[in-house]
Amino acid sequence: MSPAEAGIDEAQGFPSRAAARDALLPGALPPFGVARLPRIVFGVGRRAEIPALVATFGRRALLVTGARSLRASPAWVEITAGLDAAGIAWEHVAVDGEPSPELVDDAVARRRGDPPDVVVGIGGGSALDAAKAVAGLLRSGTAALDHLEGVGRGIPYSGPPTPFVAVPTTAGTGSEATKNAVLAGRLAVASDGVSTGPHGPTAAGGGTPYKKSFRDERLVAAVAVVDPDLLAGCPPAVIAGDGMDALTQCLEAYVSTGASPFTDAVARSGLVAIGPALPAWHAATLAGAPPSATAPARSAMAWGALASGIALANAGLGAVHGIVAALGARHAIHHGTGCGILLAEATRVNVAALRGRDPGGPALGRYADLGRLLVGDPAFGRDEAADALVVWLATLTGRLGLPHLGDVGVGEADIPALVAESRGSSMRTNPIALADAEIAAILAACR
Repeated sequence: MSPAEAGIDEAQGFPSRAAARDALLPGALPPFGVARLPRIVFGVGRRAEIPALVATFGRRALLVTGARSLRASPAWVEITAGLDAAGIAWEHVAVDGEPSPELVDDAVARRRGDPPDVVVGIGGGSALDAAKAVAGLLRSGTAALDHLEGVGRGIPYSGPPTPFVAVPTTAGTGSEATKNAVLAGRLAVASDGVSTGPHGPTAAGGGTPYKKSFRDERLVAAVAVVDPDLLAGCPPAVIAGDGMDALTQCLEAYVSTGASPFTDAVARSGLVAIGPALPAWHAATLAGAPPSATAPARSAMAWGALASGIALANAGLGAVHGIVAALGARHAIHHGTGCGILLAEATRVNVAALRGRDPGGPALGRYADLGRLLVGDPAFGRDEAADALVVWLATLTGRLGLPHLGDVGVGEADIPALVAESRGSSMRTNPIALADAEIAAILAACR
């Protein structure tokens, strides 16, 4: 291609290096850092590498999975047969529902005298979080409540962790890339100051429910094996809920006060993947399409979920995750479904608050960026694009068939307690501080 064909006027010459630099980079990049990441092994068929990867850490493994679906699938037979063939001895722990401190502590206590060389979490976010916590505590000599944020004993985690291999089978939480394990239970004051009910979050009566994180960079998986084929058995409701979790995490990380050029790139890439893939995968699965027909969308969603975990681990989240933590603790609502229910309205309230209290700040422009990206119209002005984003999110929520909060038992009388319990770490990086009345308005509108 000649200079003329490339649109370069040779008579005028090229701009100076300084001018070119200033055109591309109008200001210096802000300081930022990147937290520890796992080694990422991504792609169709990469699950076949699990035995060899596990063997690099030793010959004895603890497998942590969900309660049923994985073990009923051909993938379970394939993975365990591969471990057997590689000479790796393995034990198994099943997680039914959201993991509690009691479940984690029991799994640790049974093996602390002779711990495995490696913990392998295979499943959705609950299984991965349980595996992450177990791996963190097997050699530490401590218990889950020693380190749980907000409700624990406040003892610093000193490690050492057992190596952890994360293998997601859903596309949602991004737990394969994060440093926190979310545990749920009921809290009651006892003689030692901290106690939980005997059966985690579903225990009847007694104590305030909670969902809190055990968080430390040493808990990050050593390896994340992300094979889109492991998503093939996901039912439509799981696709919808988990997919909205991943979308919310990318969106909140992009507008977060902790965003950086690194997280911007990762979050935007995740949203480019999730935007078309989530409704396509959901609709195809509802229609009974074979796995071969959903392969492209599953691959995009596997990346989108992984990207969401990387983005949130480095940028933080926002109001949706602040509120949904309280919702999940009090009403046992599926985390991603809760995110999906709240996302459009929380975005609308954030945008309105920014217009009223910080119209010149960067966050409105960021919401507009996402509106142009997801709606697909680069010509939108700032306000038009931000409003279009809210409409796009509400439309997607409807297409996915997500319920309202009232459908899952949230009443008007529940709102004050939910507002009071929504001020966790996620809310601190929301792009604008929301008043209690604004948080209450989000919940009321979603009923």
